[in-house]
Amino acid sequence: MKDSTQPTRERILHAAGKLFHRDGIRAISVDAIAEKAGVTKRTLYYHFRSKDDLIAAHLQARDEPNLTLFQQWFSEAEGDIAEKVAGIFRHLAQSARDAKWKGCGFLRMSVELINLPGHPALVAARAHKKRVEDWLGTLFVEAGAGDDAIPLARQIMLLLDGSFAVVLLHRDPSYMETAADAAVDLIRQSRVKSHDPKRDDHAELVER
Repeated sequence: MKDSTQPTRERILHAAGKLFHRDGIRAISVDAIAEKAGVTKRTLYYHFRSKDDLIAAHLQARDEPNLTLFQQWFSEAEGDIAEKVAGIFRHLAQSARDAKWKGCGFLRMSVELINLPGHPALVAARAHKKRVEDWLGTLFVEAGAGDDAIPLARQIMLLLDGSFAVVLLHRDPSYMETAADAAVDLIRQSRVKSHDPKRDDHAELVER
């Protein structure tokens, strides 16, 4: 049963997201999206000028929730900044153990649109990845990494997106856990202040 109380645009986006996740963007027609959303094709085109615009809007809608989830996993993890970043990878490994897991939607769509570099969905995907990278860079700057912050953020992004691809290929989430260990090594080898403030407080008490 369709939720008629949900705004029409959001209902269309939700339906498109479900179908895109299940079958990919090329396999899904506008007719199928309209049917699942419980609207006419004309109504769909009133809210979105084209299927390309709908795909881009779908990715834009996923941008903030995905980044927020990474930030939540980071903040909830215990230990120093290296362990907190590793916590993101370990949560992703747990997600990958779900039979319905299909990797990173931003990367999957970039593969389907590989011959269309100017596609609005690719613009949205690049913007999301850059937001995640900038957030990591800010974390490392605040942790005292100095000039190492930006290269370190890029290295973590390479581990993230590389592990998405390899786990999807092998269906083995342990690659994500290996990437977590690699992230810890990279961060602790940098100029980031990789310490746990709780441990420092304990050490200060002992010295007194």
